[in-house]
Amino acid sequence: MGGGISRGRLWTARFMSGIVVLFMLVDGIGKMIKPAQVVKSTIELGFAERLVTTIGILGLISTLFYAVPRTRFLGALLLTGYYGGAVAVQLRLDNPLFSNVLFPVYTAILVWGALWLRDERVRKLFWRS
Repeated sequence: MGGGISRGRLWTARFMSGIVVLFMLVDGIGKMIKPAQVVKSTIELGFAERLVTTIGILGLISTLFYAVPRTRFLGALLLTGYYGGAVAVQLRLDNPLFSNVLFPVYTAILVWGALWLRDERVRKLFWRS
């Protein structure tokens, strides 16, 4: 393989990453601004109000690492941990599986799918040839 990737694969990866980054920016900035609905939702998930900003900062830092090409892999790892926590919270509350519990899993699939499309080293993690 020549190392380059097709334009279609590159743009698909960019689109997938863009969805994740956009979602996480809206989520993180929302937690920083703290409108009443965001605070209420976070409290309903079992977190103290004082943690809303901290959760937002952690999500934004992870997203920043993911958005920068040089640190994208680290960002993917951090986001995976972040999403794992989200799954655990949703499971603990016995929320609906496909809409709530698995939503962070769908997002993680976008994170890693974009990396898989873009980076041969990531593909080799899953398929050695």
